[in-house]
Amino acid sequence: MREFSKRGLLVGGAITLLASPVLAQSVSGFAANRAGSGTADHSPFDVLLSRRARNSRDGVVRVDYAGWRASAGDRAALKAYVAALSGMNPLSLTRPEQFAFWANLYNAVTIDIVLDAWPVRSIRDIRSGLIAGPWKRKSATVAGVDLSLDDIEHNILRKGWTEPRVHYAVNCASYSCPNLPLRAFRGATLGPALDAAARAYVNHARGVRFDGDALVVSSIYEWYADDFGGSDARVIAHLARYAAAPLRARLQAATRIDRSVYDWSLNATPAS
Repeated sequence: MREFSKRGLLVGGAITLLASPVLAQSVSGFAANRAGSGTADHSPFDVLLSRRARNSRDGVVRVDYAGWRASAGDRAALKAYVAALSGMNPLSLTRPEQFAFWANLYNAVTIDIVLDAWPVRSIRDIRSGLIAGPWKRKSATVAGVDLSLDDIEHNILRKGWTEPRVHYAVNCASYSCPNLPLRAFRGATLGPALDAAARAYVNHARGVRFDGDALVVSSIYEWYADDFGGSDARVIAHLARYAAAPLRARLQAATRIDRSVYDWSLNATPAS
């Protein structure tokens, strides 16, 4: 059985320690196009997601924050998983494994932040000083570098990969966010997993819908329009790529986005 060590995570059959000579010394170093040959074991996160997350009837993955908060074992297991990632050198991993590492870390840390603050109605109620939301707070440390959720998403994933599907990989614990994956990302299956996440979001009304003739999209496509091509036409082309019929046909005939919307309510399992 694979086990975590106190200083690192089992990677490609060996422990990657903080003493690695290729450690990044800054956030920008993690975004550099450098890679090793290692892989990481994210099975502890798989176990927790299988217990505490489920796909609801409305197509939104919901998280049982109340049950997770009440379980000392599951809370400790999540913190242990985050701590194990913190001791790794992600630059020792292949590039797809690095992407999976950062996406999984972002999602795990976000869940842990919500659990620490539970109960809350919205993640925006968890503030960073005077700023709504926890995204600017230094909430993780990887290989000795303190990181915020914004660092992981914007300064590492978006800068390091210039990949629009980043937005389908990280979950902000909100109804309108793309789904939290029910299984941790892996480098070996990263492309298909990101495509599946994109299809699930685009084909759900919180991602894309028509209100009569008006095209209404998630605010993600407004906030990060440049990541999706920088114009309405290119954003629409991106959406059409992942849309199923008949939505695809309507998108292909559309010429502009009429408005965007976003619901910040927590993606929690409804109370029984």
